[in-house]
This record gives sequence, C-alpha cells and structure tokens, in this order.
Amino acid sequence: MSSRLNLGNACHHSVQSLLSSSLLCKYTKIKIHSTTVLPVVLYGCASWSLTLREEHRLRVFRNRVLRERFGHKRDEETGEWRRVHNEELFDLYSSTNIVQVIKSRRMRWVGCVVNRGARRGTYRVLVGKPEGKRPIGRPRRRWEDNIKIVLQEMVWRHGLD
Repeated sequence: MSSRLNLGNACHHSVQSLLSSSLLCKYTKIKIHSTTVLPVVLYGCASWSLTLREEHRLRVFRNRVLRERFGHKRDEETGEWRRVHNEELFDLYSSTNIVQVIKSRRMRWVGCVVNRGARRGTYRVLVGKPEGKRPIGRPRRRWEDNIKIVLQEMVWRHGLD
C-alpha cells in the first residue's frame, strides 16, 4: 500500500502544473485528479488487507492532495485566510471517503469471485482454509477478516437480518 501512495505522489507531482493552473476551473482539476492520480493509488485495492494505520494514511493522502487543490479560504466573519477543514473539502469535492471506495471495490470483487463458481482457483483461495498455525500474539488482520467486518458494517448500517 505504501508503494501505491508513493506512486500516487509521483503522479500527482507530474500533473502539478495542470492542477495549479488558474486557467482551469475546479471541476476540471477534480476530473484530472480523479482520472490520473486516484487510479494509480487504488490499483489492486480489492486485494488489500488494510489496517487502521493504513486507512489513516490513505485519508491523509487524499486530504493533502485536495487541500493543495482548494488552498485556503477567506473566513466570512473575520476576513482572514484560513485552511479548509476536512468536512469542507468533502463538500467541495462531493466524493465518498477513499476507504469506502476501497471497501466497495473489495466487496464487488468478492461478488465476482463467488459468481464464477466453485471450480475456479480464486474461489478455492477465497473459501479455503490454509494449513498450519498462525503466530503467537495478536493475529494480523487478514483479507477475509476485512470482508467480514464490511459485511457486519452493512448489516448494522442498513438493518439487514
């Protein structure tokens, strides 16, 4: 995941001159960002097993890139310039959280694997149980654990039974 962020930073800096141009409107800058930088960062995200720390790093990356685009904002009451808050960034950008995008892509991939059937290798890897024991101590979060967590969130959020 960190290599994806590094590549995303490199991609972001390669289009920096376009994104900082005053000739382009904000909508065009957002489109350039979402068609060049985000696909580089999110490539292969369906197979990632994210920890909370990695989720935080992804949010920080996204906020930093968006904050560079939208810059500072003049406060209406005091007339002073201030940084744009995270909530205002999401209002301006009107996009879902990057972690939610990864979770939805992961669930879409699980659906594709399940629909392919039990004879495929990917299905056997998805439902198979590896032999051996896990190391002593707190177990690392597996990809399967992330799927279960997302399913529990969906049940909790939508009240499905």
